[in-house]
Amino acid sequence: MKIYIRSSSCISPQNTFGTENFFDDIVEYNGTRLKAIEPEYKEFIDPKLIRRMSHIIKIGVAAAKDCLNKGNTEMPGAIITGTALGCLEDTVSFLTHMVEQDEELLSPTAFIQSTHNTVAAQIALMLKCHEYNNTFVHKGISFESALLDAIMLLKENVANNILVGGTDELVDASYTVLTRLGLYKRWPVSNLSLFSTESKGTIGGEGAVFFLLTDKSSDDNLAELNAIKTFYKPKDIKASIISFLEENSIKIEDIDLVINGRNGDTRNDEVYKKLGLSIFEDSALANYKHLCGEYPTSSSFALWLAANIIKKGAVPDVVIEKGNNHLIPKKILVYNHYLNKYHSLMLVSAI
Repeated sequence: MKIYIRSSSCISPQNTFGTENFFDDIVEYNGTRLKAIEPEYKEFIDPKLIRRMSHIIKIGVAAAKDCLNKGNTEMPGAIITGTALGCLEDTVSFLTHMVEQDEELLSPTAFIQSTHNTVAAQIALMLKCHEYNNTFVHKGISFESALLDAIMLLKENVANNILVGGTDELVDASYTVLTRLGLYKRWPVSNLSLFSTESKGTIGGEGAVFFLLTDKSSDDNLAELNAIKTFYKPKDIKASIISFLEENSIKIEDIDLVINGRNGDTRNDEVYKKLGLSIFEDSALANYKHLCGEYPTSSSFALWLAANIIKKGAVPDVVIEKGNNHLIPKKILVYNHYLNKYHSLMLVSAI
């Protein structure tokens, strides 16, 4: 059985939502964190509900409903999301009120909306969808875990037109903590020159990306999702990649483009540098984290990028690291790791 990406929607720090332009208008940031560009929510959410929703719920619901609209689907067969940190804004709000009010007379709203499955639940409530609903909280492979669950449901004929998404937000509290832990750079940098200066730390990001997966073939589908695999602290990532390709009966020479997760942190990028000198030495390479920032489910942005590159038949200049600018990829490999612990591979091809 083949799995297809019927439609996708992406809210990110770039102009990726509500436009047919494919990185024609790149947004440059000078700092150490990128914030998602929020759309006009009234088109997707009842105005009475908007004021009660936190940032991540709004971008998640908007991206999900836009994805369904693009796929001409009113009711999904299942809703599955992946998030590492959940609704941080509501979590911080609730904990702050606990301290400020001595754990008395607390409003339950922030607590109710602080759980990791809130985005998937809100989507289901708004659509009145009573089908399978699940949220994966698996740190750096949360989105990949959601994808794997959706693929299993499709192959078992349990559901079709499955809505799958990856969401994470960056708030002041988490940004401060992660900066202290050394994840982010301590001085401003342009996101468009992120890879030109080798130093420790990267830039923070956030976003909400949703896909509609189906097993029905159509010329309107974006791409075919051939395979996905995750690894935890692999001893030999090169061998893991080769094994993955062999399992899917292809060779590295068959891959037209490799999208990797370089983020400008010398510690993080060492893995990609070694692969670029070995298994990917003759491959066309592309980067994406200078556009969306680093966050645990950023691989959802990479999959959105891969699917749209295949559908549009062009690779945006802004993502090219090495290769032919006029390349028309038919088969793309996405390789990403988060903190060099959670590694994932996704193979996408033309229909």
